[in-house]
Amino acid sequence: MDSEKKVLSVVDGNRKWPPPVWLMRQAGRHLPEYREIRASVGSFLDLCYTPRLAAEVTLQPVRRYNLDAAILFSDILVIPDSLGCGVKFSESRGPTLTPVDCDRIAALNVGGISEHLMPVFEAIRLARRDLGDDKTLIGFCGAPWTVATYMVAGQGTADHLPARKFAHAHRKSFNRLLSLLADVSADYLIRQFDAGADVLQIFESWADVLGEEDFDQFSIAPIARMIYLVKSQRPQARIIVFIRGAGVKLRDVRDRTGADCLGVDWTQPLSFIAELQKQGPVQGNLDPLRLLVGGSALRDAAQHLLEGLGNGPFIFNLGHGIHPETSPDHVTELIHIIRASGPYPAAHPTCLK
Repeated sequence: MDSEKKVLSVVDGNRKWPPPVWLMRQAGRHLPEYREIRASVGSFLDLCYTPRLAAEVTLQPVRRYNLDAAILFSDILVIPDSLGCGVKFSESRGPTLTPVDCDRIAALNVGGISEHLMPVFEAIRLARRDLGDDKTLIGFCGAPWTVATYMVAGQGTADHLPARKFAHAHRKSFNRLLSLLADVSADYLIRQFDAGADVLQIFESWADVLGEEDFDQFSIAPIARMIYLVKSQRPQARIIVFIRGAGVKLRDVRDRTGADCLGVDWTQPLSFIAELQKQGPVQGNLDPLRLLVGGSALRDAAQHLLEGLGNGPFIFNLGHGIHPETSPDHVTELIHIIRASGPYPAAHPTCLK
């Protein structure tokens, strides 16, 4: 039996055909088996912090679809929760937390973070134990800018205006927050890696609201610091950076951050992604709406991606998370399309190896 971890291999710069596939938010509300477990616990965070259940949910989509990777079931807001920000999740409102201001930022205490997050590391150990040797286990965290937007506003906001205003009105405090988040998130990733994660992914979900200068200072600089800290202590760690809404600013993200692989959202042109692929592995970028709709909308888009990126180092994924209303049958169809996609595409200059 082939025991190669194909996602890890591609992140290392190798090309595989058919390309390995996993899907952002693959473990979650679109699966009936997830909904059954979710109904059995008191809150979303209870599920995240119960290692046996979090590991089970992590493995559910791999069992159902035979995906090439599992991603830890958790949430980017466990970091502010571990900092004492009182994170809560509501079905109607989404996440809420105690907003931070200059005084609260100055008083943030990082002393108990590792102990608070021990259940997460145990969930990784349990998932790795039960995951096949050919499956990659992915750990993750949110990028400092994205996490900070929730911490400043106390909730998700459409335009992230509270964080943007605070960043410019209180630059010293905001930089302190970003630096703190970069440091504790790097340590969090290191501990995930030590617990058994093969690859780590950093999610920057809200870069689309940042202009060029703010993008450099609030997004790129903290991510680069995180990767430096991780790799200085764990040189063998491999890191995917997914920055949603960065557009052409993605061109030099790999060089500026040290990322091993770039995740790309669904709005980016295939020709642009092919240019990024000349520099190294890419991951993405099927529109989640195509998966939701299914049929020819799904088949045509998936085939277009396979033809355009399959001859280089490529991980097939969505350009953002699965819509909760997506039918599992559509996911099954997508996996079939990828794995029954015919001969290997002809060699192409984007290939690294």
